[in-house]
Amino acid sequence: MKAADEQAFREFVTCQSASLRKLAYVTCGDWHAAEDAVANTLVKLYPRWRKLDRPDLYAKTMVYRAAVDETRKPWRRGRERPAGDALPDVEVHDPNGATDERLRIKAALAAVPARQRAAVVLRHYLGLSLEDTAQVLGCHVGTAKSQTSRGLAKLRELLATERINLSDARTEEWESAVA
Repeated sequence: MKAADEQAFREFVTCQSASLRKLAYVTCGDWHAAEDAVANTLVKLYPRWRKLDRPDLYAKTMVYRAAVDETRKPWRRGRERPAGDALPDVEVHDPNGATDERLRIKAALAAVPARQRAAVVLRHYLGLSLEDTAQVLGCHVGTAKSQTSRGLAKLRELLATERINLSDARTEEWESAVA
């Protein structure tokens, strides 16, 4: 690879790794699996770098698929449990409510099916167009639109049961829930 291409790849990794990591996390729900998915994606992306017109979309597609694959691996199906599963969750009240709000949004987002969650995050968190979202998910534009719509409806339903209005959730709280 030429030095200019190598530098462009390094800059891409620097700029996009946090975004790719968040996409992987909301897809699979585990930070370690998300990091593995991103690392595997970048290893596969490097030799193809010069041939790509839109490396950002290609990387997001690869990360999404790798994160889904990470959850399908046999050792992640139930035999291996994170240590945090054995510890009880202790709720601590935050005086200004922002942390509680983020935790409720994060819990509701985790309950949305993976494909719908990915569509919602791609459209509303990462700000991709419907066409780009469809390309990342590997489906038609109409499917991406319906997945996004159903994901938002499910998220609203879950938040309504928690007595949270989605329109009151500020953008920074949404970003923190995914972070």
